[in-house]
Amino acid sequence: MTLPDDARFIALQAWVQAQLEGAADWEVASADASFRRYFRVLRPEQQATQSWIAMDAPPERENNDAFVAIAKQMQAAGLNVPRVLAHDVENGFLLLTDLGSRTFLDVLDTDNADALFGSAIGALIDWQQASRPGVLPDYDRATLAAELELFRDWYLARHLVYTPSASENADIDAAFAFILDNVCAQPRVYVHRDYMPRNLMISHPLPGVLDFQDARYGPVTYDVASLFRDAFISWPAARIDGWVRHYWDAARARGISVGDDYDHFTRDLALMGAQRHIKVLGIFARIAHRDGKPRYLTDTPRFIDYLLPVVERFDALAPLAPLLARRAP
Repeated sequence: MTLPDDARFIALQAWVQAQLEGAADWEVASADASFRRYFRVLRPEQQATQSWIAMDAPPERENNDAFVAIAKQMQAAGLNVPRVLAHDVENGFLLLTDLGSRTFLDVLDTDNADALFGSAIGALIDWQQASRPGVLPDYDRATLAAELELFRDWYLARHLVYTPSASENADIDAAFAFILDNVCAQPRVYVHRDYMPRNLMISHPLPGVLDFQDARYGPVTYDVASLFRDAFISWPAARIDGWVRHYWDAARARGISVGDDYDHFTRDLALMGAQRHIKVLGIFARIAHRDGKPRYLTDTPRFIDYLLPVVERFDALAPLAPLLARRAP
């Protein structure tokens, strides 16, 4: 991928080279759905090439203080996260340690999935076990409800060009209230909010964890739903159930509040997943239509496939089925 030549990138290069006290080679590391950009900085040494990650995160768009603070909290909990080596607060430049170039999403297959998800489960429980109220912002009902509204505002109105009737809006309101009543009653832990294979790295120790700056204190099932019903890869239901059971057993053994009734836990997980998947339909539509990244829409059928069994399972969600069946004009 070609390096940019805009003013921010030129300033980032100058700042990083001042931190490293010398010139280095650059390559694009990744870009995500936000306004952040990542570059890999390489410098050959006698024994091996050293590498770092330079992050360009405009401070008016991204909460860089949260990234730095949560990185320290995750490291204290025992997770393998990038260390912040330098931070230009005014410009939104960060220099980080490099966790490698391969994500779980790059390498996952039917043979290695158990081992990789096993490491992800262990790290997630370490993070949840470190939870304390009052440290991270609350993932409260107002926030969860605002996320659900992205479905109505961006997926229905903007992407499908569809305006629900008054009765349909009432049904949507009732369905959202049913979901929120459940997820807001769940035990609360630290929540990464995007704990999925694309943000987990093949690193030592496994996994390296990225994209954690939006972490909050919220429902215990949220990151489990993110991990196993991912935006970019799907698995057979039987395998997902095996991994969920592995998580539930391990979490109980470590004192995480997941309850003693597995069926009740999976019900909570299904409704938490519904909240996330409804939200992501809205987010992906917004990224496509507002931010000019239409490739995200190719994964919306995956979320509809996740949602339909849950909508069929709960009578309160049944009115969502015709809306999920609609297609963009």
